[in-house]
Amino acid sequence: MRPAARPVITVLLLAATSSAAAAQPILRPAPGAPTTLTPQQAAARAIYREMVEINTADSVGSVTKSAEAVAARFKAAGFPAADIHLVGPADKPAKQNLVVRYRGRGRGKPILLLAHLDVVQAKRSDWANDPFVMREESGYFLGRGVADDKSMAAILTANLLRYKQEGWVPERDLILALTADEEGGDANGVTWLIENRKELIDAEYAINEGGGGSLGPDDKPLFHSIQAAEKVYADFTLTVRNTGGHSSVPRKDNAIYSLAAALLKIQQYTFPVELNEVTRPFFEETAKVEMPSLAAAMRALSANPADTAAARIISTDPRYASMLRTTCVATMLNGGHAPNALPQFVSANVNCRIAPTSKASAVKAVLQRVVGDSTVQIAGDRADRMDGAPAPINATLLQATTALTKQMFNGVPVIPTMSTGATDGYRLRAAGIPTYGVSGIFSAAGETNAHGRDEKLRVKAFYDGLDFLYQLVKQVAGPLKPMS
Repeated sequence: MRPAARPVITVLLLAATSSAAAAQPILRPAPGAPTTLTPQQAAARAIYREMVEINTADSVGSVTKSAEAVAARFKAAGFPAADIHLVGPADKPAKQNLVVRYRGRGRGKPILLLAHLDVVQAKRSDWANDPFVMREESGYFLGRGVADDKSMAAILTANLLRYKQEGWVPERDLILALTADEEGGDANGVTWLIENRKELIDAEYAINEGGGGSLGPDDKPLFHSIQAAEKVYADFTLTVRNTGGHSSVPRKDNAIYSLAAALLKIQQYTFPVELNEVTRPFFEETAKVEMPSLAAAMRALSANPADTAAARIISTDPRYASMLRTTCVATMLNGGHAPNALPQFVSANVNCRIAPTSKASAVKAVLQRVVGDSTVQIAGDRADRMDGAPAPINATLLQATTALTKQMFNGVPVIPTMSTGATDGYRLRAAGIPTYGVSGIFSAAGETNAHGRDEKLRVKAFYDGLDFLYQLVKQVAGPLKPMS
């Protein structure tokens, strides 16, 4: 018997994949990591490590195990059992969410503090070290989820426990929600909570991931962003079917070639610039702190979104390129059934991040036009919801963020931004809970490698975010005085 054949397209890519996996990234040391930890930092690090070292990847991990470990910490700290909720779909025992309420004086609606515990899968064979063992090296924390999103989850958890220890009573309740399936699973935690237990998370607004600080080439803070909008996630499946046949008698209508040609056309297509009420002022403000060539291009594009030369210059920087427009990229391939047969079925997933002023149906129409081949079927079930649309930032939150940024990060500007990736914020916004990404966590362009191999976060950035969010939540929830 012959060994089982790999999918044809997988075989075509095997050599390139193996070569890429063999190369290990060079870790440039990150400055500023503390040599000794305060009690608050040590406590937060322990929570962080526990979260990272519990595998919460979709399909093979358990968010519930992590949620239970965090719940145990709140119980040990004296939180009433009635304020600790482990909830989720009954048929998904590994995907339960943790919701904890920190009681205030009841003067105003609560503030929701949101982070997700689930992570993208990480194969041990792809990583230099075990992805579910947190390491500290050259000024970085390394491990799956250290950036997305267990840093935020650990910080919010540690700070709530610190508030309790200090006896601080805010004016309003704080709600911590640590959720499952943000990374695209089928039992999404925030969606489930909205549909089944909205009373547990209903709030005036939410503080979430999606914002943060940008470092310049000299490792100095460049600007601090608050996420006020996000691109809309949509997957499209491209499919080609064929009668197939014997590989010794090739035909021109090979399904793999048809699909490959379609994907190449999509790769070569660039969607038009599509600025909105967040991205236009973002580029106007960022121009004040960027290098001269980028700054000039940002000013030009803000004045004229049809300036292709300016867009081309901005697109050379990965921090800004996908903020300009809708993007679509091939992410998965499947096809072929035998090495000696013409393919009868091939498919590809094309993942699009849609500008919030556009619609999924319009993007699908563009893909169909660009591909221009009736044998390539394009399907997508994303509804035309404007749930990533820009929203005004809560004035108190913006004021507090600006003041703290001035105090902690050398007065760099605070700039509303649009996330190019999707978060659970769009689900909350659609449910009537305004959501803003703000963290106080700074990183250089592309360095965290979230969703990729050897994900990392600067040690200094984690502790800066810990301090920033500790103070920010106190300022927006008030008062600063401890319980009498």
